[in-house]
Amino acid sequence: MSRGSPTLETLVIFAVVFAFQVLVKGLFGFLGAWRPVYAFLFVLDAPFSQPWTFVTSVYAHGSVGHLLSNAVALVLVGFILERYTTRLRFHLFFVLTGAIAGLSQVLTSGFFAGLGFGQPVGVLGASGAVFALYGYVLGGNRLTDGLLRNLDVPAWAEYGVFLVVALVVTVATGAPGVAIVAHFTGFLVGVAAGRANLLAVSHNSSYSTRKERY
Repeated sequence: MSRGSPTLETLVIFAVVFAFQVLVKGLFGFLGAWRPVYAFLFVLDAPFSQPWTFVTSVYAHGSVGHLLSNAVALVLVGFILERYTTRLRFHLFFVLTGAIAGLSQVLTSGFFAGLGFGQPVGVLGASGAVFALYGYVLGGNRLTDGLLRNLDVPAWAEYGVFLVVALVVTVATGAPGVAIVAHFTGFLVGVAAGRANLLAVSHNSSYSTRKERY
């Protein structure tokens, strides 16, 4: 694995992007025009005419509290998981799962808004990606493997169990203004990636090539 901590690097990106958000508010606030500029740069929203927001929205946060909560959650899982993968895989996984989670939230809110329930929303924040890391840890560790083998659970029931766990975790972390669809999607995508062992680094020997689980 390459040197450096992708968890620390992600925290630095959080801080840099948040500082830029504050700067945008300060520069355009006196004109009363910071909201459209802010949304243009940082908020993932339909009709997705700003493709860069698929990335910037993952690292942007709506408040200091939002930033700190995601940072703490990332620290608790990131330093563990990064030991079993590379910096590149960690960063790609983080931004891709975060973008997928945000996209699911925007599309779901747009769908229900079209039916007359609520309003379409834009999203920002790293929680979908952080939930994907936790889902990966659940789906990809040896304890889960051993438990499922001992229970002799069929594949369809296995994913049914993970679906229920994702729902429980989503409901438990739900609150007003929280993107629960993004949480659910991120966690479920993370579980699937963990079962496929996508982040693991292959170890070659004269006998075989294997991927380490933790």
